[in-house]
Amino acid sequence: MAIQLMQGNTAIGYGAIAAGCRFFAGYPITPSTEVAELMARELPKLGGKFIQMEDEIASMAAIIGASIGGLKSMTATSGPGFSLMQENIGYACMTEVPCVIVNVQRLGPSTGGPTSASQGDMLQARWGTHGDHQVIALCPVSVRQAFDLTVAAFNLSEKFRTPVLLMADEIIGHMREPVELPAFSTIQQVERVVKETPGEYIPYRNAPGDVPPMANFGTGYRYHVTGLYHDPLGFPTARLDEIDPWIERINRKFDDHLDEIIMVDEDKMEGARIALVSYGASARSARHALKVARRQGVRISMVTLLTVWPFPETVIERLADEVDCIIVPEMNLGQVALEVERIAGRKKVTRVNRANGEMVTPQMILNAIEGK
Repeated sequence: MAIQLMQGNTAIGYGAIAAGCRFFAGYPITPSTEVAELMARELPKLGGKFIQMEDEIASMAAIIGASIGGLKSMTATSGPGFSLMQENIGYACMTEVPCVIVNVQRLGPSTGGPTSASQGDMLQARWGTHGDHQVIALCPVSVRQAFDLTVAAFNLSEKFRTPVLLMADEIIGHMREPVELPAFSTIQQVERVVKETPGEYIPYRNAPGDVPPMANFGTGYRYHVTGLYHDPLGFPTARLDEIDPWIERINRKFDDHLDEIIMVDEDKMEGARIALVSYGASARSARHALKVARRQGVRISMVTLLTVWPFPETVIERLADEVDCIIVPEMNLGQVALEVERIAGRKKVTRVNRANGEMVTPQMILNAIEGK
């Protein structure tokens, strides 16, 4: 594609299409509505389906059903809508149904500030549903990255049979940058492959490989899907010898493949005693502050988190061994900073927070750097 001025939400929509998304169900909500608008316009041209649902609960249920039926599916929301989706996100985790949920974060809680920026949903992304399960959450820093990480979200979702969250924010969603997207025909897509016959197929087998293949309904494969703990065939069970292996597998399929899931950008400087750790729009301010500080002679490193969940513990552990201070700028009251503190120790971490709908500025970060 030629270089064009593109909005972040538009890039997310095109990323979904390039990744093979052919079903979108959603309910309009600021600041994510442009994603739905693009999908409503473009999906019918490709033989895909767009449905505006009555609310976000139904939207999440619809994309689960569409995915089970064989379509790569996505929804997009923000704030209160993301809260409404939590029960069905948990259902998708329990039933191991691949789908992508875009959350363009806005100021909260409740209705909050619909047009204001925030990164206040990061802990909700990890812990929003009840019970014990893992989740994948990605955070773009630019418009082009909004496209790339949407593609990655679909591929990770299909590869690991799991819902994946794209945690953008209002600034990334609504900003415009010149971008040149790759030809969609060159985009690598992860597809479902089932080698077993319908009579041999076990939808939730607890066997080596961690991720059982997913068969699409309507293709001759019949199996039970339930939010209850289930046996390898999908039927409800209370037997510990069936529940425990499932719990172990559902966690192992993430833990054994962190190198395929976790993405970070590292800009290390030899001899640095200070480091910045950030994500999303806040990482843009951090990057500017890094450049200014280096021009002033400060030796400083930076790690940008593209994958926030699972948290890149090994990366932060390494960084904590290299520097004396880690500064974490984010548009909330310290949600990801809690994870950095857990790994590096509270005394080594300095928070730079803003939770009023405005960006963390480079000067706020420079002030923290100068204080060290």
